[in-house]
Amino acid sequence: MQAATPIGSSVQGGARASSPGRRVIDAPTRMFHWLFALSFVGAYLTADGEHFRLLHVTLGYTMAGLLVFRVLYGLFGPRQASLGQLWRKLTGLPAWLRSVRTAPSLSGINWRQAQNLLMALAVATLLAMVIPLTLSGYATYNDWGDFLGGDWLEELHEFFGEALLLVVLAHLALILTLSLLRRKNQAAPMFTGRVDGPGPNLVQKNRVWLAVLLLVAAVAYWTWEWQQSPQGLVSARSLSSLTAGGDHDHDDD
Repeated sequence: MQAATPIGSSVQGGARASSPGRRVIDAPTRMFHWLFALSFVGAYLTADGEHFRLLHVTLGYTMAGLLVFRVLYGLFGPRQASLGQLWRKLTGLPAWLRSVRTAPSLSGINWRQAQNLLMALAVATLLAMVIPLTLSGYATYNDWGDFLGGDWLEELHEFFGEALLLVVLAHLALILTLSLLRRKNQAAPMFTGRVDGPGPNLVQKNRVWLAVLLLVAAVAYWTWEWQQSPQGLVSARSLSSLTAGGDHDHDDD
C-alpha cells in the first residue's frame, strides 16, 4: 500500500513543474533591444547610395532616440535595468585580471566571470559607439564636410558603422559560444524575459505599458518622417530605378 502524498507537497510540486521560470528582463528593456537591433540592421543595409538615404537617416535618428531612452531608463528606472549594474560588472575587470596573473593554472581562473565581463563590455561598447556614429552621420547628412574640407566626415561615419558591426558580430558570437558552453540558449531571455530554474523574480513589474509606449513612439516617428518627405522614405522613383538597374544587368548577362 502506497503512502498518501501530502496535499501541500503535491500542489507545490505541480507549481514547480508548471513554473515558467524567473523573470529577469523587463518588457521595456527587451523592446529597446529589438528596436535598436532592427534600426541598426536597417541603417547598415541602406547605407550605400542615395536611393534609401532618408530611410537610412531616419533609422540612425531612431538609434539615437533609443539610446536616450536607455540612458534615462538606466538612470531612473528599476534596479535591474540600471546602468550602474553594467558599470559594476565592468569595474570588476582589474580584479579579474589580477586573479588571472596569480592563478596557479587555467582551471583556477573564474571563467564564468570572464564571460560576464565580456558580455558587459560588448553591451557598453555598443551603447557608447552610437554617439559618434550618429553625430558623424548627422554632420555628413547636413554637408558639414563642405565647410570643413574633404570627405573625412563621411569616411569617419563609415568607420564607426563598420566598427559597430564588428562589435555586434562579436556580441552574437559570444552569445552563441556561451549557449554552447552552458548548453542553454542565452538569447532566450531577451525574447521571453525569463530564465529557467527556481528562485525569485529579478523583475517585479514587467511594465508592458512602457514597452508599448516605446514602440508607438518609434512607429509614430517613422510615420512622421514618411509624411514630411514628399516622396516618402523610399520614393517610387528610387525603387523603379533599382528595378530597372537590376533588369539592365540581367539583360547584359
